Amino acid sequence: MSKDRDGEGPVFSGQDARQGEIILRTRTQRIIFIAGLVGIAVLALVISLAAR
Repeated sequence: MSKDRDGEGPVFSGQDARQGEIILRTRTQRIIFIAGLVGIAVLALVISLAAR
């Protein structure tokens, strides 16, 4: 394997690669986001209970 970085694509610093902030401008966006978080938690709980 070559040590040449040209074929590996662009290189970003840690500051440039950092994820952006979540912007929830409308009430609907906030509700959908929170419902998704709750859904993930409920799914994890159901899976853990089903594994017993």
